Amino acid sequence: MKALIVIAHPNDASFSHAMAQAAAQTLYERGYSIVIHDLYVEQFDPVLTTSEETTDGPHDDLIEQHCSELQASDLIAVFHPNWWGQPPAILKGWIDRVFRPGVAYEYAAGVEADGHPQGLLHAHSGLVFATSNTASEREQAVFGNSLQILWRNCVFDLCGVARSEQRTFGPMSTSSAGTRLQWLEEVTNVVANHA
Repeated sequence: MKALIVIAHPNDASFSHAMAQAAAQTLYERGYSIVIHDLYVEQFDPVLTTSEETTDGPHDDLIEQHCSELQASDLIAVFHPNWWGQPPAILKGWIDRVFRPGVAYEYAAGVEADGHPQGLLHAHSGLVFATSNTASEREQAVFGNSLQILWRNCVFDLCGVARSEQRTFGPMSTSSAGTRLQWLEEVTNVVANHA
């Protein structure tokens, strides 16, 4: 079994990194081989070029590597902060460049681009763990769960990942060390449930 872990937080001491480490340990204990990408450390370029817009356009070696790892994954786990109701731009660019037609989804012969695509990924689970400084009650009442809509509806469901789960933890700025330990235990339990 193969797992892909993607981290998108500029601070390597972030809770996003702590959650990714807990998830990796859980998956390792369950026999997964794990690929980890820290997009900020890698200085991943989030800008989709004109030549990449088509399935047969040229792609650089790093993008091809990411695409290959995505396709080979049985479980995908993503860790990021919630900024303005969405992931950081570097992670959105990763989606744009890696979850591309011919890799993550395709349109069947005779189906126009406004039709329903077929998902190509074989991962059994897609997990997203986010951090926020907005209380969950206010997040739901004012903003709804924008991250769940993005990840479940627009990414994982469309690309053939039938089972997904998204959790947001916060407010981070006022959380205690004890609360963070509880959150890490929750991350471990969610990952174990999907592994």
